Amino acid sequence: MKINRHDQAKILTLQEISRLFSQGLTTARDRSLFGICLYTACRINEACSLHTADVYNSKGDIRERITLRRKTTKGEQSTRSIPMSLELKAILQTYRSEKAYLFPGRHGRGHLNPRSADAILRAAMERLDIEGAATHSFRRTAITHMHNAKVPIKHIQEISGHKTLSALQRYVEVTEQDKEAAIATLSFEIKFSGDGSA
Repeated sequence: MKINRHDQAKILTLQEISRLFSQGLTTARDRSLFGICLYTACRINEACSLHTADVYNSKGDIRERITLRRKTTKGEQSTRSIPMSLELKAILQTYRSEKAYLFPGRHGRGHLNPRSADAILRAAMERLDIEGAATHSFRRTAITHMHNAKVPIKHIQEISGHKTLSALQRYVEVTEQDKEAAIATLSFEIKFSGDGSA
């Protein structure tokens, strides 16, 4: 799958996200898996290794927070608890797992392999003719959207689980429109005297 010129998975546009969830991802499981990636800014291996109890309570109701266990996070740094958005809750309403893992592996053993998740996404992207996206696109998209919405960087770090702010800032993409908007803020009232000739 192609990646952008900075060797990073592309940031998905709102239109691409809409098409992906309405047309590209064909099962409730796949929409739930990548919905979790998008609405929690988690890594694909973190989403694949979620336990059903991390998302649903004993009655089968969706929890108010998703728990990403320390053991499954990169570097096993710390457990993260992320609020459940209404959008993600709506996606998860259509999916249930009776197994210990939310996304069981083949024949119900273990959890879905991240490479299998990558193949699922690759097929969906090819059907929609979307280039440059990868499983990491959901994490980058979520982080960039939060940053553009002026969410404080420390708040984003608590959600994303990045160890350092410098590591997190590499995820934030600056577009040509962002640069144009930044330059447009440089509005100064400058008065010239004379015609400028010496």
